[in-house]
Amino acid sequence: MPVMKGLLAPQNTFLDTIATRFDGTHSNFILANAQVSKGFPIVYCSDGFCELTGFARTEVMQQSCACKFLYGPETSEHIILHVDSAFEERSEFKEEIMFYKKSGSVFWCLLDIVPIKNEKGDVVLFLASFKDITDTKAKCVLEEKKEECRREKVKGGSPFSSTRLRSSTVLYHISGHLHNRQKQSKIKLNKNVFGDPPALPEYKVADAEKSKFILLHFSTFKAGWDWLILLATFYVAVTVPYNVCFIGDQDLTRSTTVTDIAVEILFIIDIVFSFRTTYVSKSGQVIFDARQICIHYMTTWFIIDLVAALPFDLLYAFKVSVSVVHLLKTVRLLRLLRLLQKMDRYSQHSTVVLTLLMSMFALLAHWMACIWYIIGKKEVESNADTWDIGWLHELGKRLESPYDEVSMEAVNRTLSSGPSLRSIYIAALYFTLSSLTSVGFGNVSANTDAEKIFSICTMLIGALMHALVFGNVTAIIQRMYSRWSSYHTRTKDLKDFIRVHHLPQSLKQRMLEYFQTTWSVNNGIDSNELLKDFPDELRSDIAMHLNKEILELSVFSSLSHGCLRSLSLHIKTSFCAPGEYLLRQGDALQALFFVCSGSMEVLKDSMVLAILGKGDLIGANMSVDDRVIKTNADVKALTYCDLQCINLRGLYEVLDLYPEYSHRFVQDITHDLTYNLREGQESYVRHHITIVILEFLVHLFVCGCHIQDLSIIPHLSTKSAVLTIIAWGSFP
Repeated sequence: MPVMKGLLAPQNTFLDTIATRFDGTHSNFILANAQVSKGFPIVYCSDGFCELTGFARTEVMQQSCACKFLYGPETSEHIILHVDSAFEERSEFKEEIMFYKKSGSVFWCLLDIVPIKNEKGDVVLFLASFKDITDTKAKCVLEEKKEECRREKVKGGSPFSSTRLRSSTVLYHISGHLHNRQKQSKIKLNKNVFGDPPALPEYKVADAEKSKFILLHFSTFKAGWDWLILLATFYVAVTVPYNVCFIGDQDLTRSTTVTDIAVEILFIIDIVFSFRTTYVSKSGQVIFDARQICIHYMTTWFIIDLVAALPFDLLYAFKVSVSVVHLLKTVRLLRLLRLLQKMDRYSQHSTVVLTLLMSMFALLAHWMACIWYIIGKKEVESNADTWDIGWLHELGKRLESPYDEVSMEAVNRTLSSGPSLRSIYIAALYFTLSSLTSVGFGNVSANTDAEKIFSICTMLIGALMHALVFGNVTAIIQRMYSRWSSYHTRTKDLKDFIRVHHLPQSLKQRMLEYFQTTWSVNNGIDSNELLKDFPDELRSDIAMHLNKEILELSVFSSLSHGCLRSLSLHIKTSFCAPGEYLLRQGDALQALFFVCSGSMEVLKDSMVLAILGKGDLIGANMSVDDRVIKTNADVKALTYCDLQCINLRGLYEVLDLYPEYSHRFVQDITHDLTYNLREGQESYVRHHITIVILEFLVHLFVCGCHIQDLSIIPHLSTKSAVLTIIAWGSFP
């Protein structure tokens, strides 16, 4: 499957933002419609509000935002007036108020009302939050009662006790004052450090806010960067195993340090980019928040990327062995796991997938060649000087470069003793590729037990790679030519049909030409079959776009938008080749036809009644009662014609759904038809043509034009009618 781009359409995230804002503090809130002045009905209430008040959501919805169902005998009338005033004036309000739950129990609440505006600055919603402060209020009431008790004791006690009480009261107020000051200073400090709390969001549809330092995961730059990292990863996958197995401790490895440093720098930069690259959440949303991006990356690929980007070449400064450094660099092969993660992104491009699969096959052969050389080298190292049956000895004999002395130094460092590293690597790669593809010729073969075991494993892996790689290659190639294959299959089926039923040559030619022409127009895509699984709302939008040319005709101008959307679903595209008849005289008319391109002629008894071109509407005047229409003439294509057809059955269904437009539409279509094909219209047509002839002759007389001069045609009411007069030479 191709990678998900994510949901990027502009959204109204007001509710999610409000819920997130209240999460962790108090989630008891309601939203009310501020544009309905009568009562400001509640349009949303949170679960916390339902739990606090005991009312179900169905009981709260559409109630007044003033929450009069929470009022009781002890609810302050003064505060109620202030609440109503805040709603009327669309202003903020915050006050403590006593409410009653559904059970009748009393609770104190901190009511906070905030008006919510849209992008135009109009107040569209009220946000009312309810914070339960019953416990805090009970403590305050208890302290007030204790204070009253002390005052009563003071009245009946000694002067000494009264003085002592007065001093304790002063200390109590001072301590409370100091406590409040400390609390305020903490709040002020928090505001200075963390800033003011974020303002309430606006109720509007808006694009997701993105910092200019955030990269889109599907952007062109990110795609190019991923390809660069892919090339660097393949470089690491090739050079690291080769250096570990073939080069060893030779000084030649120091020449690759510059390239390795460049790759390390690329990997480090990629880590930085990954901390600023968007991703798609499980819900399909594109995440732009930098903090969420960092957390997501830290918990997924950060460890692997960090290990692969470690600068192992710095170990040379500490006199670490070159072979040890190369062994440590093998951890960079973990970057190949990222390639598997991004395979979905490339799967929509068949050529790219084919290239990657073949590259992975060649890379596997390269790794196997490195292991094959290590086995041969270990066999030479661990056996006596007279032992010469390994594949390296056989290669040396064939290349006339035998090993004079069997030692690691001779194998690696003495060019005159044994084949060169270049020849050894080519021979090893040749053997592994021939084993993986099972087409080996035996000129490089396994002789020892270790070599035979490795060969067996290689052939098993080769069988798996055949199923995986070449199976996918076959599927990809078939997918690349699926359309072409479908065309040839359909053509063969058509020819077989013609052969089996012995159709005449003329009919065969017409069938083949029609099929080939329609295929070239739509490339074999059946739009109706393609769109049938889409929802009606989306199909209507697509149909409105595809058929906008015909829906812009004046006959449809009186229809509502909903009526046009319903009608657009009944419009189909059609095609007519030159010489083909669109309609025959006496046929039942099944559709109205709109000519998008090409030209057609209307014939009756071999006489041309009308010549139709682009923008003409062909059909018949309609009747709600008489829905069976027989055509009075033939309609034949002169050139290749693209048509849009409105199915009459579907049209009548739409008019039945919208009866308020049916009478007007039946009247308008009579005036918008270029040619009326209903039987019984001949008298009307002759009368209409007579009027046009008179008008035409008057213009000729006034303007002094010849009959061939058609410059006055734009002055006439219907250009097609004039063409009809000229073409219909036998008009009595």
